[in-house]
Amino acid sequence: MSPASSISPPPSDSRLPDSQLKVSNITRGTVLATRLEVADSGHTRNKGLLGRKGLDEGEGLWIVPCESVHTFFMQFPIDLVYLDRKNKVKKVRHSVAPWRLSACLSAHSILELPAGTIRSTLTQRGDTLELLPATSDTDAASGTSSN
Repeated sequence: MSPASSISPPPSDSRLPDSQLKVSNITRGTVLATRLEVADSGHTRNKGLLGRKGLDEGEGLWIVPCESVHTFFMQFPIDLVYLDRKNKVKKVRHSVAPWRLSACLSAHSILELPAGTIRSTLTQRGDTLELLPATSDTDAASGTSSN
């Protein structure tokens, strides 16, 4: 797999419950998440992060397909990274508070990350991200930022 390539989420029923991804910003050389969950079914996309008290550093949710989200009933702010089909960043939103709407109609998917992740990883529009299966070896060797 070349550095700029990425994976598509497998069908929900073929993925193990514990399967998670690592997402890296290959443009900046930083890591956005080491424990990224995938929401790719109607149920998981609708639920999103609802019911959670927060996200720990290194955690996140990849909603695919998706071009807009809301933070109604959420209890914490999140960073949003909108991606096209080639995982190029179309738009970023910092610390989106509860009870907000956000959209990017040209996006194919959205990363929901702990507030502050975009700033700490220097992620910005035009960057290319890589999503790979998370392994204990890569998780132990890297944090959420290489800076």
